[in-house]
Amino acid sequence: MHSLATGVARFQRDVFPAKQELFARLAAQHSPHTLFIGCSDARVVPELITGCEPGELFVVRTAGNLVPAYTPGADGVTASIEYAVAQLGVTDVVVCGHSACGAMTALAHGHDLSGAPAVADWLRLADASVARAAAPGDVPALVRHNVLAQLANLATHPSVARALAGRKVALRGWVFDIGTGRVEELAATGPAAPLAA
Repeated sequence: MHSLATGVARFQRDVFPAKQELFARLAAQHSPHTLFIGCSDARVVPELITGCEPGELFVVRTAGNLVPAYTPGADGVTASIEYAVAQLGVTDVVVCGHSACGAMTALAHGHDLSGAPAVADWLRLADASVARAAAPGDVPALVRHNVLAQLANLATHPSVARALAGRKVALRGWVFDIGTGRVEELAATGPAAPLAA
C-alpha cells in the first residue's frame, strides 16, 4: 500500500521547492478559472487530465459526477457551485463523466444497492439519464446522457443562471476514457468531438 506519509515527505522534499513561488502566490490569492465537476472515482484526476497547476481548478467530486438540481437549503454541492461561480468568478464549468463509471454501471445493469441506501438515494439523481438511455446496459450511452443531464441541472442554480445570462460562464460536458486517455466534449445535440488528437 502507498504510504501517504511518504508521499507528503516526497512532496515537501521534491515538489514544493520547485513550485515554491507558485504556492507563495496561491497563499495570497485564489482565482481558479474553471469549476471542474467530476466523479469521485480515484482514476479520474482533474489536474492530471487537464495539465493544470494547483490553483487553476476548483474541483467538486461526487459519485457519478451528479449535480442536484437547485433547491433551497444547505447542500455542499450547491454551495460549492455558488461559491465558484458567484464569488470566485470562474469562466468555465466542466462536468466530466468517464468510462467504466461504477455509478453508471450500477444503474445501467440494475445492480442491487439495498446494502448501500445512501448510494441508492444519491443515484436517483440520474433517473432522467437512465430513462433517456437508448438501451438497458449501455454504460457509455448512459455516461453521456448523464453528463448532459447534469449540465441541465447546473443551469437551474441561480448563480449559474445569472452567469449564463450575463455571458460570464460557459458550461462544458466531457467524457474521459480511462483506457485511452481520450477526452470528448459533448454537444447538447449532435456527436461528441475529441478535445485533442
